[in-house]
Amino acid sequence: MANELQGKVAIVTGGGTGIGAAIASRLAAAGACVAIAGRRAELLAETSAAISQAGGTCLAVPGDSATEEGVDALFATTESALGPVDILVNNAAIAGPTAPIWEQTAAGWEETVRINLTGPWLCSRAAARSMMASGKGGRIINIGSMSGKRPLAKRTPYTSTKMGLVGMTRTLAVELGAFNVNVNCISPGAVNTGRLQEIATAAGVPLEAVVAGAAAGSALGRISQPTDIAALTEFLAGDGGANITGIDITVDAGVWFS
Repeated sequence: MANELQGKVAIVTGGGTGIGAAIASRLAAAGACVAIAGRRAELLAETSAAISQAGGTCLAVPGDSATEEGVDALFATTESALGPVDILVNNAAIAGPTAPIWEQTAAGWEETVRINLTGPWLCSRAAARSMMASGKGGRIINIGSMSGKRPLAKRTPYTSTKMGLVGMTRTLAVELGAFNVNVNCISPGAVNTGRLQEIATAAGVPLEAVVAGAAAGSALGRISQPTDIAALTEFLAGDGGANITGIDITVDAGVWFS
């Protein structure tokens, strides 16, 4: 699907590392002009430079995509430099606290909800307004989690936000369908990124144990790579996803159904 997204403008939140960086690279390789957002400017700069060196177009926009001011600045900067937004990938998220609910704080809950759910809502609202105004339609792709489908002990804030993201996806698909805007959700299982180390550290277990446990619970006997999520994102953003909307697709090597 080389150059299938030629002329399209995409925003990827949390685009400096891991899944977000892989998605940004994949969309740029397919011809899209990509803006990557995040709070760590140095990581955005590294990813943007790598995409540019590979022949793609990438704009780094540091900021907080979970505040109205940050989202307004993100879209204004992107559209000024690259043009109207055609594709939004809501990828920015945090793991949130790992503890039973009786040991958690309201602050930990509120921060997880702000970044994992309010942020995608704010970005989706901005994208909807932009896509409706342009008359070209567009694609909104939310990066959820397998835990949006099944319980994940000691991760109440995280799982609640990811389940909420599925509901938001379905609702926006209905609201925006008349404007030719497709809205879908990708729900990864365990993915080989730095997030696994964060989870292992929080749980007080070796990283190897987390990876082995996740792989053993899958039908294919392995965990996913960031490129697996990026490949599906490109498909949904391209012609192949033209008639797909309101769907939550799991990429977990066969864990959810097992």
